[in-house]
Amino acid sequence: MHLKHEAAAWRAAGRTAVVVEVARTRGSVPREAGTRMLVAADAVAGTIGGGQLELQSIERARGHLGRAEAIEQDIALGPALGQCCGGALTLRYAPLDAAALARWPEEAPLFVLQLYGAGHVGRAIVDVLAGVPCRVQWIDERAGEYPAAPSPPQVERLCVEPAEAEVAQASPGDFYLVLTHRHDLDLRITEAVLKRGDFGFLGLIGSATKRARFLRRLEQRGIAPAALARLTCPIGLPGIEGKAPGVIAVAAVAQLLQHARP
Repeated sequence: MHLKHEAAAWRAAGRTAVVVEVARTRGSVPREAGTRMLVAADAVAGTIGGGQLELQSIERARGHLGRAEAIEQDIALGPALGQCCGGALTLRYAPLDAAALARWPEEAPLFVLQLYGAGHVGRAIVDVLAGVPCRVQWIDERAGEYPAAPSPPQVERLCVEPAEAEVAQASPGDFYLVLTHRHDLDLRITEAVLKRGDFGFLGLIGSATKRARFLRRLEQRGIAPAALARLTCPIGLPGIEGKAPGVIAVAAVAQLLQHARP
């Protein structure tokens, strides 16, 4: 769950908490301005960088529980904190209330992804994406293939047939991962994305043999060589070995982050 959603859930449950925000930074610091952490008497969610900085800020936040006003604290990251970053920052401590949620911006997605396939690898990818600021449309033609547990808030499930029709609904620059249960469906989806040509990333699960077979068929269907050259198959960062769904998922999500907009 993204931290803002968790903050809203805490407030809806009537939980008293403090929002610790990195308000300003100077020089080298663990986290950027705007980073937030939630602190309650019995729980902490999120992180502002760890170490003594975080431990001391949690202690201070708990001393601020129940107070209505916000306060700020200037901190130098030096030997006194046991952190050698060398920079400085200002922390803001504010009660978790309606005003705190209102001034909390929505986190901009690093990428927008159409994920085709709700099998083992698709499920593992969604699990990894739970901690990534992104927006995902998870598409499968089989309604019963999705797990019973709810997906992360940034993931929308869409059961539709034919699945490749959803390619037309995407926006320029969106990402695509194709890993369905049938090669013919993989081919149709891949062809639709390549014909659009405006994708930010297109990954197809499979071996080098599958890639060669698909490239021949797609070339016969009139896909330009320049577009074919942008097809990534197999998926995943090179050098990460293993065929277990969890390993493939980590390698594939790392590859998406590598291609994400700065």
